[in-house]
Amino acid sequence: MEQPNLNLKIIILIHWVLTIWGCLVFGGPYAWANFTVLALGVWAVAQRDSLDAISMFLGSLIITILLDIIHISIFYPRVGLLDSGRFGAAMAILSLLLKPFSCFLIYQIYMQRGGGGIIYPIQNQSTAYQTIDSTEAPADFYAGLEGKGHTSHGY
Repeated sequence: MEQPNLNLKIIILIHWVLTIWGCLVFGGPYAWANFTVLALGVWAVAQRDSLDAISMFLGSLIITILLDIIHISIFYPRVGLLDSGRFGAAMAILSLLLKPFSCFLIYQIYMQRGGGGIIYPIQNQSTAYQTIDSTEAPADFYAGLEGKGHTSHGY
């Protein structure tokens, strides 16, 4: 198993566990946002060579940093928080604190897959395919057929 894909799987596993524990306190939009990001991460694992999958995962993870800050600051329960509630809130905050480090690691994977820019990916333009437009003049298909036993039919 190659190293970048293993790192991606570990990142997804850690954030999945922390999101499940964070859902003990924060449900609804917190769960939808984070599980959607994790689904994009699974897509990035499944499509090993896809630049789109890893860039969508990276971009959505960056967006959830802001969304988690807003969600935790608005919906953090002030009173009546039991031990399980404190544990869930602590795991949501820990997940939030780990996301910038995860973004850094995912950005490294993005660069290994061929990404070239932060906003607009610069892809390598070299390809194994030959272009349709050729600088060579096309060879005349019928040029050498007269002398090789082929007769032209005058229709």
